Amino acid sequence: MKLKASSAIALAIFATAAHAQSSVTLYGVIDTGFLYQSTSAATFLPHAPNTGKIYQLKDGGIYASFWGLKGSEDIGGGYKVNFKLQGVFNSTNGKFGLSDTPGTTAIFNQFATIGVSGPFGTFDAGRQIIPMIYAMAETDVRGAQYFGSILTAWLGINQAAGWPGTSTNAPIGALYDSNALVYNSPKFYGASLALEYAPGGVAGHFQGGTRESAVAKYSNYGLNLSAVYYNGHDTNPFPITYPAAPAIPATGLANNRFYYFGAMYTIAGFSVSASYGAGKNPAHSNTADFEMISGGLGYQFNPRFKVTSGYYYLKDKNNSANHSSEFAVGAEYNLSQRTKAYAQVGYVANKGTMNQTIIYGAPVAPGVSTTAAMVGIRHTF
Repeated sequence: MKLKASSAIALAIFATAAHAQSSVTLYGVIDTGFLYQSTSAATFLPHAPNTGKIYQLKDGGIYASFWGLKGSEDIGGGYKVNFKLQGVFNSTNGKFGLSDTPGTTAIFNQFATIGVSGPFGTFDAGRQIIPMIYAMAETDVRGAQYFGSILTAWLGINQAAGWPGTSTNAPIGALYDSNALVYNSPKFYGASLALEYAPGGVAGHFQGGTRESAVAKYSNYGLNLSAVYYNGHDTNPFPITYPAAPAIPATGLANNRFYYFGAMYTIAGFSVSASYGAGKNPAHSNTADFEMISGGLGYQFNPRFKVTSGYYYLKDKNNSANHSSEFAVGAEYNLSQRTKAYAQVGYVANKGTMNQTIIYGAPVAPGVSTTAAMVGIRHTF
């Protein structure tokens, strides 16, 4: 009887806990392929020497491999409390992804958030991919993929602005922000708004290390429009020689400003996109002031097969000798509901000290032309 009573109590406790938590999901993606690239470099520095051709197994031909946990609890009245923990890992060696600090990794470097959703929209607090990235992806035929897209173009102006690629703390815009408070509104006749504020937590400086952004979007009748404003204070504070040289102390000075306007239209399987972006250091625009222009064209042949292409042009407004033109084309075929195969080729003509990459995480030699090709497979679980 004691055993039966104990078992009943244990089951009741377990049932209560299970009922309180509406759902918890383990999920992820593994994306691996073979990459050939005609030039390479050891770093993203603008004067890095050409180390020659490279052929390697590479993670992230479409997007990075990642894994995560997410869950939600229904608290009634149409409201839910949500959490999300998600981090990148390298499928070729098992290493975790970059953090905000050079030389360190983080288990959950993409998302570590808790929030509330309901009729008002969603509100999430913590480290997360910020709204500007979604706005760019939704107005790029290539979808801001890791191979030849608006993402690699944006990374190109960051590299030109001095980002060494050793942390996620960028000098122009951001992919992730820590300590971020993000609100996403519901859609109203296709229009929506996203607002971000990330306090810096710097003693003595209210604006020290803070970030603010606003994104307006429209999505209806096959048309996607987006407008982005991002402003950061004390971003990318780490010298190239860090930790031998210490991080630059926070002052609250705005040193990271990015604007983006994009559009994409899809009809009868055809998609076309165009965008304009500008990024600079408003405190010292003579050190970083860049423009990027893109155009894309794609066609969905059937539910399983599509081809996309994109052109991405970067310009250094302080030095006309520094500019870059990139073209990429890719084909994706869904082998099943969760697995797809892909093949992609790209070409970039970098001039001056520009070093726009063809694929994220694979530096190219600056100032010369580079060709790359990649075939791979992506599986979702």
